[in-house]
Amino acid sequence: MSTAVTKRDNVILKGFSKFTEQYAIVVAIFVLFIIFSIASEFFLSFTNIRNLFLQTSPVAIVAIGQAYVILSGDFDLSLGQNVCLTSCLAAWMMKMAGINPWLSIAIAILLGCVIGACNGLLVAYGNIPCFVATLGLQMIARGFARIITNAAPIPSMPSEIAFIGRGFIGGTQYGIPVSVVIMLSLFAVFIFVSRKTRFGRTIYAIGGSREAAYFAGINVKLNRLFAFVFAGGMSAVGGIVLLSRLDGASITNGNLYEFDTIISCVIGGISLAGGKGRVVQALFGAFFLILFFNGMTMLNVHSFVQDVLKGVVLIGSVAIDVIRNRQRR
Repeated sequence: MSTAVTKRDNVILKGFSKFTEQYAIVVAIFVLFIIFSIASEFFLSFTNIRNLFLQTSPVAIVAIGQAYVILSGDFDLSLGQNVCLTSCLAAWMMKMAGINPWLSIAIAILLGCVIGACNGLLVAYGNIPCFVATLGLQMIARGFARIITNAAPIPSMPSEIAFIGRGFIGGTQYGIPVSVVIMLSLFAVFIFVSRKTRFGRTIYAIGGSREAAYFAGINVKLNRLFAFVFAGGMSAVGGIVLLSRLDGASITNGNLYEFDTIISCVIGGISLAGGKGRVVQALFGAFFLILFFNGMTMLNVHSFVQDVLKGVVLIGSVAIDVIRNRQRR
């Protein structure tokens, strides 16, 4: 009898350990909700909760692409400026060049994919470290964004695209934001792709061991290139959502998104070593990040202090990932 109880307890402990490893971020979000709801009477208001999801949407969409790159064993530091450049280009084409808004959006997304392709070619085929290559593309994208806008904001986007970032399903008072629906739909699609398709399994295999993936007949370079192209495209989509939500573009669009998405992925449970984690964890991580700083703002914590805390969160999440990998080994 005691042996059966012991086995049952071991199964429960293993299940709990696996849950906390994969979804500890869910527990952390729940704890933050309790703390901030006690600390501020306005935190649990419907308006603030909806605002949390609105702020999470563009970051989480960009984090999908970052998750694929990290799962393949790389990371992309150009995503934030990719958001900036693509949103600025789309705004310029709509307002200054008089191009159809939907054609402008399509061109901006194509540009995002091209930036991703440049990263992929430099990293996968040029054997340039991803840190150097993506940092270089970050600077190039930032420069082009300044050239396009002359470092001046471009306000008042066409009404045709307003619903993307500022529309609601079910009315403005209690409706669900369209951007949240877009975010959740994209996550649903690419969670399926990562778990049930050949490309998704290939990304995990490459992140686990590039040499083993190569000898298994996988075109490692081409699939790493595809991961960067996908990340660039998702950055552009996030940029369009942000452009619509802010009803304008400026050179601050997407500022520090590259770090926000890395933090979202790692703190969510995706390993920087590659090959470990789930795409949905990037969503939880992005929501945790926005939730944390929303609570800090409601508690009147100075923005400079919040920048310090963001650095602490980044270092802490990477440290946890390193410790977790050591325990696996």
